[in-house]
Amino acid sequence: MEKKILTARTGDSCIYVKHPSGLDIYICEMEGFSTVEALFGTKYGSINTMFRTGQDKDYTTVPEGIAHFLEHKLFENEDCDVFDLYAKTGANANAFTSFDKTCYLFSCSKNYKESLSILLDFVQKPYFTPESVAKEQGIIGQEIKMCDDNPNWRVFFNLLNCLYHNHPVKIDIAGTVESIARIDADLLYKCYNTFYNLNNMVLSIAGNVKADEVLEICDKYLKPCEDKGLETVFPDEPESIVRNEIVENQPVGIPLFNIGYKCTPKNGTERLRAIIQAEISASLLTDSSSEFYQRLISEGIINSGFDYECFCGDGYFSLIFSGEVKNPFRVRDEILSEFERIRNDGINEDMFQNIKKSIYGKLVRQLNNVEEVANIMINSHMDGVSPYDEAEILSDMTSSDVLDFIRTELIDEKLAISVIKNGEDE
Repeated sequence: MEKKILTARTGDSCIYVKHPSGLDIYICEMEGFSTVEALFGTKYGSINTMFRTGQDKDYTTVPEGIAHFLEHKLFENEDCDVFDLYAKTGANANAFTSFDKTCYLFSCSKNYKESLSILLDFVQKPYFTPESVAKEQGIIGQEIKMCDDNPNWRVFFNLLNCLYHNHPVKIDIAGTVESIARIDADLLYKCYNTFYNLNNMVLSIAGNVKADEVLEICDKYLKPCEDKGLETVFPDEPESIVRNEIVENQPVGIPLFNIGYKCTPKNGTERLRAIIQAEISASLLTDSSSEFYQRLISEGIINSGFDYECFCGDGYFSLIFSGEVKNPFRVRDEILSEFERIRNDGINEDMFQNIKKSIYGKLVRQLNNVEEVANIMINSHMDGVSPYDEAEILSDMTSSDVLDFIRTELIDEKLAISVIKNGEDE
């Protein structure tokens, strides 16, 4: 099955193909561009620790960090290191595991067909041995310990542990030293065969490519897979937060903070709509043109590092403010007061329109960036929306929609603050 996805808003388009192998493929031919970006991903991240297929009677629970572990191991095959193969084509290759996906990628300005062949080939050829697994446990164990000493990493995960009681999103993507010690080759093969089924995967490629050439390579390398009816589940998560603050001492010059609201998790189009509402809500405070931002800057309460992130996925959704300031708790109180003022007084329409135009302009610029387009296509598919739905939803968004989000989701009782500071400052 092949169809063209088009948006009248910007005139952009891409090609979607449901390949006979079961793989979903997105191709964006970008005339006039010289580079190519490709991602081959599976909807499998650190939060997917409990699952079963239609063939399983019971759920399987696996150690935290196994998705990340599996990503590391796939780059080694029986003959050589995959990076050696990419070196011959001149492509820049990488991979990442996030909370809800794992992606293997490359970017190049030539030889994209050869690089795409490498990508499709090695991801479908797992090779795990007890010896290689034991070696990787030591490597990833060191990586985990390094992250434990990273203040920016610690302040973020400390916040997640304040917000979430049971959801595995609060666990480090790499797991713990103890959890990865329980991983063996058999368990890796089980997770690979479950989540690396092509019916659970997506190929996204954009830039100086031809759709017929991409599909020809796919026909050659993709191995048909039976849809196993994969089902993932998560523990029940209360609406309440665990605690409203946590402070950890580390050797930092200026205290770091993450301030987060725990919001209602959503899926598909409803999640995308909520993301846009959250982004505009946060921008009312973080945009440099807002009166709130200018006042806090002039009073020295915040600096230019004051920013936000909309952090969401399957079973979790939060709006997080971050920065480095002398008094993080003063920033928290100012945020609480400003949202209370907005709930009572409403949103300044001129400010809303300026922020909306700014976000729309950023989106248009992304659609003219090869790397961004490839990421938009794969992320939107995994989130259950079209690559161009964001432009449509944003265009129809009103200030009343955003005010409703602030009133119903940004609740004082669901806010928590995480601080990393130097204990010697006390």
